[in-house]
Amino acid sequence: MRTRRPNRPGTGNDTASEAPRLTDIVQRLEEEIALGLLRPRERLVEDDLLARFNVKRHVVRQVLAELEMMGMVTRRPNRGAVVRDFTTLEVEHIYFVRELLERAAVEVMPLPVAPEVSETLERVHAQHCAAVKAGRLRDVFRLNLVFHQTFFEACGNGPLTEAISQFAFKAHAIQSYTIANPSLLARVCKEHAQFLKLVRGTDRRALIDLVARHKQPAKVAYIEVSRRIEGHIEDPANGSPPAPVAGTRSTQAPEGLRRVRIK
Repeated sequence: MRTRRPNRPGTGNDTASEAPRLTDIVQRLEEEIALGLLRPRERLVEDDLLARFNVKRHVVRQVLAELEMMGMVTRRPNRGAVVRDFTTLEVEHIYFVRELLERAAVEVMPLPVAPEVSETLERVHAQHCAAVKAGRLRDVFRLNLVFHQTFFEACGNGPLTEAISQFAFKAHAIQSYTIANPSLLARVCKEHAQFLKLVRGTDRRALIDLVARHKQPAKVAYIEVSRRIEGHIEDPANGSPPAPVAGTRSTQAPEGLRRVRIK
């Protein structure tokens, strides 16, 4: 086996060695946003990331730029980077476009799908359910992405699949309010099993309806929080939770969502 020589600062090897590290950090922060460990409007401080990941400042800035391009982080002059949050209207707009794109994919998807697609979906579904049962939420998040990417790629339209993925990235923070909820995760597993059944048949209408229904719990949970924050819910005298001070953004999950240990 060849011994790998250490990279010297300023060389091409140094830049090349940073690429996998950059990808790892982006994926790590993406997971933490999706899992609710980093909440909407939470600051991502460069110095904290430098200390945490032991990388150079230009790598941290590139990580934040990647997250911004994915729609998960907002960067403002003199204010740094924050996890993106959404108003109720923005959530409605994002999910409106997602439904249009995903419906289009199902409408052009050959049914039944190719056997290799069905087999991949079945394998990923089994792994996803096992991760849910074991409480491995990072694996739950990643396997859910793989399941849906495999499903939509079956439409055979690369640009359409890419557009669906881009809007899925934007929704990561929205999904953070549901991913640790055991009953909703059980629902996801059940609906994935329905996906498997429908892609082996020809009932396109049922598949379109399932795709639209599948995203609703995350959307509803996030909008509930957004309305509370935006002051659309009555005050405690009427039996409703208090609205926060104007100009602030809550980082609390809706009532009923359990915080669980991330493995």
